[in-house]
Amino acid sequence: MNIPQSLTVEQKDEILFVKINRPEKRNAINDELILGIETVFSNIPEGVKCAIIYGEGKHFSAGLDLSELKERDIVEGLNHSRMWHRALEKVQFGKVPVVAVVHGACVGGGLEIASACHIRVAEQTTFYALPEGQRGIFVGGGASVRLPKLIGMARMTDMMLTGRVITAEEGVLVGLSQYLVSEGSGLEKGVELAKKIASNAGMTNYALMHVLPRIVDSGQSEGLMLESLMATISSSTPEAQGRLRDFLEGRAKKVGE
Repeated sequence: MNIPQSLTVEQKDEILFVKINRPEKRNAINDELILGIETVFSNIPEGVKCAIIYGEGKHFSAGLDLSELKERDIVEGLNHSRMWHRALEKVQFGKVPVVAVVHGACVGGGLEIASACHIRVAEQTTFYALPEGQRGIFVGGGASVRLPKLIGMARMTDMMLTGRVITAEEGVLVGLSQYLVSEGSGLEKGVELAKKIASNAGMTNYALMHVLPRIVDSGQSEGLMLESLMATISSSTPEAQGRLRDFLEGRAKKVGE
């Protein structure tokens, strides 16, 4: 894979670690970096069952690298936005679930990357913002589709209209993260969750990544049919049947144990 220096990729057993590595730029995202993310998540190595994306230094990502922002005509602007969409589709609808571990700034394009992930762990230093509204532009990396599903349209509108900054504590309450941990312990929590995810049946993880979002976007009758189909397919796999036997015969842990 042709990976830019702004990304560090390492596989440890069943987990792929993807680190945004531009600390001198507060991990601001340029075209090279977003294309690198697309490359990584388009080429998940064999044996990997979960990925973790996180940031080097004091911040997850301060968003788009405005120093590289240039004037584009309408078609160029559309193509640039669609490049982001294409890259983050590889994260959200890729081969494996992705855990984002965020700290410090999770702003603009950084928040768009995090919102494409399936689980978000936030350290207490985290803060979230969408400063595009104050800079005379609009989000272009998928935030208008993904964020309202996490926090509601009204909250996203507030963030863009007023420049509101949301703290880590607020973020876990409104849905920007699912977990809140102390400073410096985010990656440890991320690994813990990634190991749990990697131990799931592959069909279950696939359904949660690829089918559940489509159920949510569909009408009720279509969604219920998709659910029935997925329930039938997943329960018919040899792995699911083996796990059920283990539970019934007392070899598997019960909920809460």
